[in-house]
Amino acid sequence: MLLRWALMAMLAAFLAACTTPKPIEGAGADAFSRIGRFALTVNEESGKQNAVQGGFSWADDGRRYVLDLTNPLGSTEARVEGRPGAASLTKSDGTRLVADNPDALAGEALGSSVPVSGLRDWLRGKLAPQPEATEVSRDELGRPVAFEQGGWRARLSRYDALGPQLLVLERLEPGRRILLRLVVNQP
Repeated sequence: MLLRWALMAMLAAFLAACTTPKPIEGAGADAFSRIGRFALTVNEESGKQNAVQGGFSWADDGRRYVLDLTNPLGSTEARVEGRPGAASLTKSDGTRLVADNPDALAGEALGSSVPVSGLRDWLRGKLAPQPEATEVSRDELGRPVAFEQGGWRARLSRYDALGPQLLVLERLEPGRRILLRLVVNQP
């Protein structure tokens, strides 16, 4: 279950601290990549806590993206690929899930609807176009540093030229609290 949450949370973002993401063939001026670590904690109302951590590698050309999720030893656990109208998740055991978009893929993988498509914008330090963000706070340069969007409360900080290097995302659901922390190591 926790691995499923990790895959969802990363669905739209995070991977391999020791490798560089492969550029997407034909990527243009809008190409973007980030490499880092993630830590996901799920606190159940019953007091049970589950936690998972690993690495992420995100390569994006503005239309398509590839997200690799790794375990703490650097082995790839899953690859998420997306483009307009299609998203797929391939696990290390070869199991593959497909859907029309990353939100639907997350719903299929997790058994509940979770809007994750905003992550590709959040990694760039932007608000996603939909759904509308609320409670938006910005820094002196106009970059978003705190907001709520798609059911997630986000805090972005340590900006570099590409976007935030620290993303703390929190989601409250009936019976549980999900906390995802992303730390970007490399652009």
